[in-house]
Amino acid sequence: MRILWVKTGPLLPLDTGGKRRTHALLTDMSKTNHVVYVSLLPEGEALHPQEESDAYAAEKKWIRTHTPAKGSLGFWLDLAKSTVFTTRPYALQRYEAKKLKQKLSELSKEQTFDLVICDFLAPALNFFGLKFTCPVILFQHNIEAQIWRRLTQNQASPVKRWYLGIQSKRMQHWESRLSALFDGVITVSPEDTEISRTEYRLTNVLGHVPTGVDVDSFQPAPPKVQGRPFVMGFLGSMDWMPNIDATLDFVKEILPRVRANLPDCRFKIIGRKPPAKIRELAVNDPGIEVTGTVEEVQSHVHECDVIVVPLKAGGGTRIKIYEAMAMGVPVVSTTIGAEGLAVTPGEDILIADDALTFASALLSLAQDRQFSMTLAQKARSEVEANHSWTKATRCFMDLTTRCKSVSS
Repeated sequence: MRILWVKTGPLLPLDTGGKRRTHALLTDMSKTNHVVYVSLLPEGEALHPQEESDAYAAEKKWIRTHTPAKGSLGFWLDLAKSTVFTTRPYALQRYEAKKLKQKLSELSKEQTFDLVICDFLAPALNFFGLKFTCPVILFQHNIEAQIWRRLTQNQASPVKRWYLGIQSKRMQHWESRLSALFDGVITVSPEDTEISRTEYRLTNVLGHVPTGVDVDSFQPAPPKVQGRPFVMGFLGSMDWMPNIDATLDFVKEILPRVRANLPDCRFKIIGRKPPAKIRELAVNDPGIEVTGTVEEVQSHVHECDVIVVPLKAGGGTRIKIYEAMAMGVPVVSTTIGAEGLAVTPGEDILIADDALTFASALLSLAQDRQFSMTLAQKARSEVEANHSWTKATRCFMDLTTRCKSVSS
């Protein structure tokens, strides 16, 4: 098959869960299909040295665009203009690009593709008015409105809650409207499929593709030296608001409870682009380490006795949980953090939804080495047996065959 895959940025480095999911699926897909990858590339941004040669697509077409970096003056000006002069959420508005629309229009007229994929909701505004003669599918890694709704509910500042509430309502409207444009919608969890069908009343939802993990690349950690401090790790993109809020909440509410019993314990924050308020945690507390962007995460995760996922907002599924499980490191998560994953609380993961219970779960792992090892071993066995990317890719391609209609 000739597959057109549309996204809003390059895939390398693989520093987000979304990138890793797309890269894994495309790499497997490209073994038997001809993939044409079309993506925005911000002006002035250089491609990763291995991007062009990476085997995830046979052809890669880059559309240069002026997309202000998050936090820059241009970003704040665009955000203000979007809030006042449009009804669209800025998270979508910033990726509408005339050059990308033009390129997609040109490709639609060639009529050489068997399948078109819009990866994430972000590029979807650029599909208005296009007429491909093959199925066009939206791949929803998250239910975006759900993320914004949860962020709004967990926001203490009245001003931020007001702004996030506006963005949440706009996202809900536009996510529903844009999703209906496509011949099919694929989600990443049964929960997201249900939301799409019930809340959005979509009739084009094909089903969900399970989250996978590269069990060959991610290997269990070697035995740790006895008597060392207990190390808790957080793994995730630190420029994503739910991760920032979860980390700050962990330091404020959970870490002090653990330290009351383990005063020398440490907290390691692993993830790209941490903002100033995250970096300051390490400045003010010698027991906290902030790595910033790293070339690879495995060596850092191997230093941890547990990975914590204290998320109170988010959507889709957390690839980092399966990756930690593959690396033989126990995981303690909130229900929202592990949402959509095939895990069994108490057997391959611990679930806790309040600060006291979360701290107690961490202490149980710190104080019972055998329990920690058993949890980790069962988790590794689970992902080895059931969560390969090959299975996920096969499921994705099977779902696309359910989409027989032609985009209008």
